[in-house]
Amino acid sequence: MPWYLLLGCGAVFSFAVMISLWFFVGRKGSAGVVDVAWASLIGLMGIGYALGGDGNVGRRWLAAVLISLWALRLAIHIGSRLTKEKEDPRYTELKKQWGGNATIKLLLFYLIQAAAAIGFSIPVLIASVSKADLGISDLLGCLIWLVALSGETLADRQLKRFKESNTDPQAVCDRGLWKYSRHPNYFFEWLHWFSYVLLCWQHPWGWLTVIAPLVMLYFILFVTGIPPTEKQALKSRPKSYRDYQRTTSPFFPWPPQSPAA
Repeated sequence: MPWYLLLGCGAVFSFAVMISLWFFVGRKGSAGVVDVAWASLIGLMGIGYALGGDGNVGRRWLAAVLISLWALRLAIHIGSRLTKEKEDPRYTELKKQWGGNATIKLLLFYLIQAAAAIGFSIPVLIASVSKADLGISDLLGCLIWLVALSGETLADRQLKRFKESNTDPQAVCDRGLWKYSRHPNYFFEWLHWFSYVLLCWQHPWGWLTVIAPLVMLYFILFVTGIPPTEKQALKSRPKSYRDYQRTTSPFFPWPPQSPAA
């Protein structure tokens, strides 16, 4: 199937799922389900691209496996969190800001998430139509994927263990990977997107895949990642989190500074 038909089918599917989700769940339920849907959509589109693509069989299924395993891990992680929390504080705050327009603005938000899922699925689409033989760049892509998923999983588990064992509501997790970055989970999530850059390296359009990690970095640093997360942390643990900010790198892992630095 031509790439543009694959992309068109993925787009229709993505928008249909998000509109349905908003209609049946998002208007009155937890808006956080959009995060589960977003990850799941990218994984499902990746499998669809592998099924319909005409590129190297090994590469297109390699890309499909990598993206679907990433999506499954993230969807399960977010989904399990939603079963314990009424709603992500970020979405609660957004609803308050939107006031009486919350319902229609949530629809717009869901549509934007559908478009984002389509955009982030494009690297897998390019991998699925690339006819080049598998090579060293594909191996390096797999290694980056393994490091990124392992790091993200470890960061999530360390934070979960800290929350389960900690009795001080003002304490901040500064153990393990969280000692070197205030957001190691975001760092490894960003690193993960370079896997597909390497899988697509030999395709003439492979350079387009660099856009995915760049856009992800922008959103993590300035929009939906670090800013609202740290705003909430400062609201609930002002003193301890400010101390944590003074000693710990915000994103890229780095040895912590002394409190006096």
